[in-house]
Amino acid sequence: MSEDNKVVVRLMFRGGQARPGPWTSQLGPLGVPIGKVVQEINKLTKEYEGMKVPVEIVVDPQTRQREVRLGKIPTSVLILKKLGKKKGAHNPKHEVIGDLSIRDVIEIAKQKLPDLNTDDLKAATKTVLGTMLSMGVTCEGKNPKECIKEIDEGKYDDVFKEFED
Repeated sequence: MSEDNKVVVRLMFRGGQARPGPWTSQLGPLGVPIGKVVQEINKLTKEYEGMKVPVEIVVDPQTRQREVRLGKIPTSVLILKKLGKKKGAHNPKHEVIGDLSIRDVIEIAKQKLPDLNTDDLKAATKTVLGTMLSMGVTCEGKNPKECIKEIDEGKYDDVFKEFED
């Protein structure tokens, strides 16, 4: 569905927990079946249960066709999903909520690459590591800053080669 002349409604929901609410007033006048949209949102976001994720609902006012899709998933949500956690540390300087391998971090970076202002996987990986730092997540058992230095030194070049297309 092309987005010309379409109405796009962008919302945030906890994964798998969408319910009708004030947001439905934007869709009701377009003839969208709210119950079905809620079911679609919950099915689409189920794997992010308990985490806030963006959802876009695209509606053609003429045909009343709709498309429900995930918006751009925040890096923090991808990190939490990989860890199996619901939220980051309250005090990330003193609390560690989990550890990811460099492969996990690169995998997240590769997933986020289209949303970032770079096509360099190493730069994207360093961005993910920066997010991990603010969440209380370590990489390979180390402070993410240390892993950033190691990336710059070429320590993980062989691992990056595994992710080349």
